[in-house]
Amino acid sequence: MAAKTSKAPKAPKAHVFIWEGADKRGNKIKGETRSASIALVRAELRRQGITPTKVKKQAAPLFSARKKPITASDIAIFSRQLSTMMSAGVPLVQSFDIVGRGHNNPSMQDLLLSIKADIEGGTALAPALAKHPLQFDDLFCNLVHAGEQAGILENLLDKIATYKEKTEAIKGKIKKALFYPAAVMVIAFIVTTILLVFVVPQFKAIFDGFGADLPAFTLMVVGLSEFVQDYWWVMLFIIGGSVFFLGNLYKRSRKFRHLLDKAFLKAPIIGVIMHKAAIARFARTTATMFSAGVPLVEALESVSGATGNIVYGEAVLRMREDVATGQTMTLAMKQQNMFPHMVVQMVAIGEESGAVDDMLSKVADFYEEEVDNAVDALSSLLEPLIMAVLGVLVGGLVIAMYLPIFQLGQVV
Repeated sequence: MAAKTSKAPKAPKAHVFIWEGADKRGNKIKGETRSASIALVRAELRRQGITPTKVKKQAAPLFSARKKPITASDIAIFSRQLSTMMSAGVPLVQSFDIVGRGHNNPSMQDLLLSIKADIEGGTALAPALAKHPLQFDDLFCNLVHAGEQAGILENLLDKIATYKEKTEAIKGKIKKALFYPAAVMVIAFIVTTILLVFVVPQFKAIFDGFGADLPAFTLMVVGLSEFVQDYWWVMLFIIGGSVFFLGNLYKRSRKFRHLLDKAFLKAPIIGVIMHKAAIARFARTTATMFSAGVPLVEALESVSGATGNIVYGEAVLRMREDVATGQTMTLAMKQQNMFPHMVVQMVAIGEESGAVDDMLSKVADFYEEEVDNAVDALSSLLEPLIMAVLGVLVGGLVIAMYLPIFQLGQVV
């Protein structure tokens, strides 16, 4: 039984300190520095040849804004900057100091200076990053570890930055594809609610003086209007509760995630985009891992969590089991019936020529462009669809309200 690893101590939080002092010529200077303590600030200033006379912690503003969260874009920029610094011959600790202090996001500054403190204490880069799993996942840490072992860390960081940028671009396109159907539903709901709450009651007051039976369609719309006015709070509670419940269920239940991801893959129009996006992310991630020299079985384990779809993730895990028993990657992909023939053939060519990473990079480029084109086509299709849906809703309500007017002749 493996021994339990002790939990790493939490790194001290960095703060902003305002200081005053004198340089080697006796000139008075002042500035501000982010550090964990006053003692570290004084030590850093003396190292720079500055004699500190006053160091104090900067007071937080009374109504301080919440810190911005660290995004995947922040991590991608950090990877690119760190790669550039190391390629220029700047030592790792100094690179972290420069990148960390120059970042606009205070949360990112705290994170990088915390990692810098761990590295100064003798921890390797990969374990130091692994202490922050929310920002640096297993895939990121595995790639950094491979780069450290092979002595090509700056090259791997550059590949990681490219990988992060590409995968975030795919995520953005998927969000854009899902936004339009959601926008149609939300706009239709808002317009319908406004008409039922504010417009239909005005017509109802007129209908009450007609003295004639209203058409069934008009009665249905009036009844719906009265229900919305009386029970709007119930509807609001049901909608809000459903969104909250389904959101939590998606996070906690693997079965529900599998069901929802499978439904997305089978959905018309959007399903094609989801398939292509999952293949693009699979190819991009696997190519990056291959180029880093990560063994295939270990690489597929990390790739399974990076496809963005649990159905494809499970298929990759089954591929990993097949590859672990000695099967080729091409045969393992064929058995899943999830990958197009072109992708399987490209991988087969890569295995024969020893250039799997190059072939997968080409596959990723192709499918990323396919996703881009499909999202643009979906946007063009749904823009008139939104107008059509709103036209049907508004037109239907207008017809329902004007039908009784055509019966006025029977009363007069």
